[in-house]
Order: sequence, then structure tokens, then C-alpha cells
Amino acid sequence: MSHTTVPVRKAVASDIPAIQSLLNHYAAMGDLLPRTRADIENNLAHFHVVEIDGELLACGSLEHFTEELAEVRSLMVRTDIKRSGLGRAIVQELIHLARSRQVKRLMALTYVPDFFHRMGFKTVNKEIFPEKIWGICVNCYKFHNCDEIAVLMEL
Repeated sequence: MSHTTVPVRKAVASDIPAIQSLLNHYAAMGDLLPRTRADIENNLAHFHVVEIDGELLACGSLEHFTEELAEVRSLMVRTDIKRSGLGRAIVQELIHLARSRQVKRLMALTYVPDFFHRMGFKTVNKEIFPEKIWGICVNCYKFHNCDEIAVLMEL
């Protein structure tokens, strides 16, 4: 499927169980932190999803730290359809949204930096994001031994 034909849309309340299921699947593998239903509900406006034939296949969120810095978070594609272009479509939508909000820097913490590199992100030192480290990372069980790679796109 071409990423230009992928139907990315804003998440709605009825997507919450599917988003949580997708995120918890990856959290169980250690690929991201689990997010509670309440956390997803509180941040639902940040989420975008791909739903095809009534099935939620991918999700991602754009969360702001400052007017100039936002993060691609919770980017997940169902494991059996990875490399289908769904993740790329969601990130492109989030980049477009960030630009429309005049965000200057878009970052992500990831285990798959090559995916982001192909989209124009560059690997950077995560310490350049104190907003992320002291706002969210400090509460992570991996805080003192973080193995994620920081990537950044200047918009």
C-alpha cells in the first residue's frame, strides 16, 4: 500500500482499547513503556491511527514539550504488517501537523533509527532534550540505563 493512500485519521474514544492493546503488545516486548487507559484517554487528542476494514493497524502521537519542540511517541504498527508503509504514513502526518503548528524541532526516541533516518531525521545526543528527560524519562524504569536512540528533524 502506498503511504499516500493510507487513511491516517485522528484517534477517537472508541479507538482507545485497540490503541492500548497495540501499545501493550510492544510494551510486553520491552520496546516501549506501557501506557494506561487513563493516560491514553488524557492524550487521545495527540494520537493518529490507521484503521482499515474496521481494524486499527497502527498508531502514533505528536506530543509537545514546548512551542518549538515536539515528539513522535507511541509509534506502533501491528507486528504482522510491519514494513507496509503505515508507520511512514503516520509519521508524515505528524510531521505535517508539527509544521502547521510551527514546531521547529521534532524528535523521537527509538530502537529503529534507520526508519527515521530514511524520513530525514538525524541521530543526536538525547541530552539535548532536557524537556523530555526531566519531564518523562525521569519516571522510566530504564532512566539510568536507557538504550533508546534519539533522532531529530529540524522543521
